[in-house]
Amino acid sequence: MAQDVKISPDVVYGHKLGLAMTCDVFTPETDANGAAVLFMVSGGWYSNWTPPEQTQHLFRPLTDKGFTVFAVRHGSSPKFSIAEAVADVRRSVRFIRLNAERFQIDPNRIGVFGMSAGGHLSLMLGTASDEGNSTAKDPVDKVSDRVQAVVAYVAPTDLRVAAQDAPNRLPAYAQFPALEIDQKTAAVDSPLLYVTSDDAPTLLLAGVKDELVPIFHSRNIQKAFEEAKVTSKLIEYPEAGHGFAGDDQRKSTEAMVAWFVEHLAARD
Repeated sequence: MAQDVKISPDVVYGHKLGLAMTCDVFTPETDANGAAVLFMVSGGWYSNWTPPEQTQHLFRPLTDKGFTVFAVRHGSSPKFSIAEAVADVRRSVRFIRLNAERFQIDPNRIGVFGMSAGGHLSLMLGTASDEGNSTAKDPVDKVSDRVQAVVAYVAPTDLRVAAQDAPNRLPAYAQFPALEIDQKTAAVDSPLLYVTSDDAPTLLLAGVKDELVPIFHSRNIQKAFEEAKVTSKLIEYPEAGHGFAGDDQRKSTEAMVAWFVEHLAARD
C-alpha cells in the first residue's frame, strides 16, 4: 500500500556566494522507520531543479518502506567544480545529521544513492568522509559527514581516466565542462583512491554495455572493497548501458531498496 508523504520543498542546508543550497524532503506520514536516504540530484555534476511533486514517484519505493528521502542539489557545473559539488553534498549530510530531531530521523542511520555523477558523489561520501571539525565556527562543520550505506548506479570511480590529459580519454567526456581538469586534480575526487576498511556498506549497480562509464569503474572499486574487507556487492546488468530500463530498472530498484533495508534497519 502506497504511503502518504509530506513534502518539504527547498529546505536550505547552506549558502554559497549569497545563494541558498537546498534539498527537498519526502517524509512518510505513517510508519516512518527513522532512517534517512539522501538522493544526489546530479547528472554530469549538474544539479537540476524540478518541482518535488514531479519527482515524488521516484522515491516511492523508499518512502513506502518508511524511509525519509532527501533530494539534495549541489552547485552545478560549469559554474562550480566537482570538488565544490563534493563539498556541497558533504555539508548536506552534516546539516541533516545536525537537524536529525527536526527531521525525525536517527543520525546514525543515513544512506545515500545516486546515478552516474550522483553515484560518484555517493561514493565520495561512502569512502572519503570525516568526523567533522571540532574547532569550526559553523556548527554544521563540527558534525560528521559519514554515511552508513551507499548505492551507486553506473558511477565513475576513477576520474583520472576522464581528465583532459588522460591518454585514452573517451571523446564523449569533452561534452562535460566538469571534466576540464587534469589527472592530478581528478585524483583528489576519485573514490577508488580512498577505499579503506571503515567505508560504508556499498552496493554497485552497473551496465556491462555502458559506453560512457565503462564497467571497469565498478569492477575496480568492487575489487578494492573486497581487498579492504568492506561489505559490498556489484550487480552487473549484461544488456544495460548507461542507465536502466524495463526489467533491469525494476530489479535495480528492488536491489537498492533491499540494500537500505538491510543496512539502515534499526538496531535493538
